[in-house]
Amino acid sequence: MIPDRIIEQGTLTTDGTRAAVEVRLPWYRALPASCIAGATLTVDGVEASAATLRWELNGRTFTFDELATNIEEWWFPTDSAVLSGELALADDSADHEVAVGLVLYIPYIVIGENEVLHIEERDVKTMTARKAVAA
Repeated sequence: MIPDRIIEQGTLTTDGTRAAVEVRLPWYRALPASCIAGATLTVDGVEASAATLRWELNGRTFTFDELATNIEEWWFPTDSAVLSGELALADDSADHEVAVGLVLYIPYIVIGENEVLHIEERDVKTMTARKAVAA
């Protein structure tokens, strides 16, 4: 719906083995975490393994399996989430092509018997990586 605003420009960070980027909801209404069905993170053509992906929302970090049943946390259009995955990346001055794919379920738009709308969106941006700040 709003794919060109998924990746927040200038938010690519790395600790040398893990890369992260801030993402925004490509929808106009808030969604519960259980509606975040999947994501991909690719930097310079290398995709992070799905098993290493983590989703940070409202200050908490989740696997996608943990998101599947989570109706307590909500993602609001004004809030950024952080998508991260294991990707070796230098925090140098080089530009990196970052691609994020998202799959979301929209629970209040029913399109068939026992089926709701799902959207798949993708955004690509070029940016320099910053060194991740230790928590």
